[in-house]
Amino acid sequence: MGRTEWITFLRTEQLNAMSTQMLREMTAALEATIADDGVRAIVLTGSGRAFCAGADLKEVAGAKHEPGEPDLLDLVDHTFGLMRHGPKPVIAAVNGLAMAGGLEMVMACDLVFAAESAQMGDAHSNFGVFPGAGGAAILPRRIGLNRAKYLLFSGENISAREMMDWGLVNKVVPDAELRDAVQAFTDRIADKSPAVLRRMKTVANRSLNVDEAAALSEEMLNLRAHMRSWDMLEGLTAFNEKRKPQFRGY
Repeated sequence: MGRTEWITFLRTEQLNAMSTQMLREMTAALEATIADDGVRAIVLTGSGRAFCAGADLKEVAGAKHEPGEPDLLDLVDHTFGLMRHGPKPVIAAVNGLAMAGGLEMVMACDLVFAAESAQMGDAHSNFGVFPGAGGAAILPRRIGLNRAKYLLFSGENISAREMMDWGLVNKVVPDAELRDAVQAFTDRIADKSPAVLRRMKTVANRSLNVDEAAALSEEMLNLRAHMRSWDMLEGLTAFNEKRKPQFRGY
């Protein structure tokens, strides 16, 4: 692994629809990456013309599970939880279609880069399926209630650039430049303190669920803890010595 770990979905013919096997492989890759101190950022992307078309509905329709065995929804919950709450930045490099569970996967990432031709939407209503990983619960927080309802009710896809205008996508780039643009960005953040990025991600995520006073209090508690870290001491020392800091992540 390098400082950026790329996880690429290879169910090309199925538009990278999520199967239980794909989710198990994603979980294994995420857990290995989280455990590797040399990896500073994680990127998810698809092969072919889709990022991810959602859950594999053929598998959902015919699913049979032994009692106690995790089903596809259990695996989605666990895998997306690793992305949302894991200690490292997770970036979606949306190369094509991101629909239903694919859009929910995008929302579980910290940042979103998209190819100019990419399209996104919540397609659950097209098949009478209810979302279970953020379509109804998280999408309104990302793009506003009225816009979220439009996507949920209509099942339409919209362009990556419109999704950027709505606040879900951070940056749209020409299709041929997507990988290079994401790699250049992750190369930059790989030089940052892993400890400070981890704390920033945690506090920023939690700030959405508490009032302003509680969010500021948690930020101050994290700052006081961070002031005892190697990375902050190293950063200040490097500043005074006019050199590049060598962060260790603790």
